[in-house]
Amino acid sequence: MPITELKTDLAEKIRAETGENVFLCYQCAKCSSGCPLGEYFDLAVNQVMRAAQLGLEDMALNAKTPWLCAGCQTCTTRCPQGINVAKVMDFMVKEALARGVKPQVPEVALFNKVFLRNVNILGRAYELGLTLEMNARTGQPFKDVPMGLEMIRKRKINLMPEFARVPKKVEKREFKPNQIGYYPGCSLHSMASEYDHSLRAVSGALDLELVEAEGWVCCGSSPAHRIEPKLAVELPMKNLALIQQMGLTEVTIPCAMCFNRFRTAQSEAATEHAPLPEVAVRSFLDVLVNRIGLPAIAHRVRKPLTDLKVACYYGCLLTRPPKVTRDQHPEYPCEMDDVMKTLGATVLDWGSKTMCCGASLSATLTEIALDLSANILSDARAVGADAVVVACPLCHLNLDARQHQMKHAGKEIPVLYISQLVALAFGMDEKAAALAKNMVDPKPLLREKGLLE
Repeated sequence: MPITELKTDLAEKIRAETGENVFLCYQCAKCSSGCPLGEYFDLAVNQVMRAAQLGLEDMALNAKTPWLCAGCQTCTTRCPQGINVAKVMDFMVKEALARGVKPQVPEVALFNKVFLRNVNILGRAYELGLTLEMNARTGQPFKDVPMGLEMIRKRKINLMPEFARVPKKVEKREFKPNQIGYYPGCSLHSMASEYDHSLRAVSGALDLELVEAEGWVCCGSSPAHRIEPKLAVELPMKNLALIQQMGLTEVTIPCAMCFNRFRTAQSEAATEHAPLPEVAVRSFLDVLVNRIGLPAIAHRVRKPLTDLKVACYYGCLLTRPPKVTRDQHPEYPCEMDDVMKTLGATVLDWGSKTMCCGASLSATLTEIALDLSANILSDARAVGADAVVVACPLCHLNLDARQHQMKHAGKEIPVLYISQLVALAFGMDEKAAALAKNMVDPKPLLREKGLLE
């Protein structure tokens, strides 16, 4: 009978590099039972944790599970022992690469490498270049061509890359109380330009002036915290230092991924006991609800969203994990619901508010993202939603742009950014709301509901 030698080396290295103690795991399996990607894994999440506890390094580092993890933070949020399970999954990916272990999901490894190379060279993500290289190097040169051409037609894709560098010297200014820092992130300058356009229009109507820092760089997104965790802290900190040097004390970040990366970087940098930029990081939803306030929003409504039934979709990273986002209700948030109700819409209760859409797997293992996103849209239709409301560029890409690719997708359902519906309720026209950029055309529905001429 073969003898299994148990070692603590891997567990000790996990604790040394991440601060996470895998021995606290008592195999309740909440991480596995709640994981939206569990059916695609070779090992359940709790099995990866057990392998780390027992020192079964080959099993842990050769598993597909850490590579397929979408970083939705469900496991971390639900762990009764407070273990950052998602961070342990990130460690497994990084450690496998460091030891020369062949990536078990090569598409994800390639995506991480190409994404970070672009960011290191350009300062920001170049979506078109990233997509073309990924498709060519994975033997799928014509993948997503119809979708891509339509996005180019709608001016949602930058043909040329943007170059950005944080300036070495920044002139400090005096700002008015209604001015706030604005970090759009890479997507709002490209595939999520309708979010940026409508958000600026709404902010102006609410007498909120967004001040975009010149020279901001990418937050690093998932690839950074997967394979270069120091860079995942460094990039957001550079941006926050830039914003502070300008003289601003708070910044709103509409992209859920960027928001989460900034908050995570603040949390992790705080443990280093070094001076940190004193800049409050807020999602745009937080700004609407807690800085501007629902009464002020209600006062500005000119065309209530009467008879419009919406399902508010938060995705993963606006609310999870609560230690980072400071959200009081990460499993069933209601801030977006409250805004929609204030605008006059009928808000529906449903079970997919915070289910994962597949995130960046959309660019690597698209079929998985399509399955997860199709389930979300099916749930929205099942409760009778006319439209889905989102506040995340990646969620919008998966639910809106890829909707035509979903098998058995059923009847189309418009997916709108929260800022687009706020703009319409404020009496703005379809140009201000940038409705022409949505891939699933929302205009027929909005005309039917009397919200457009």
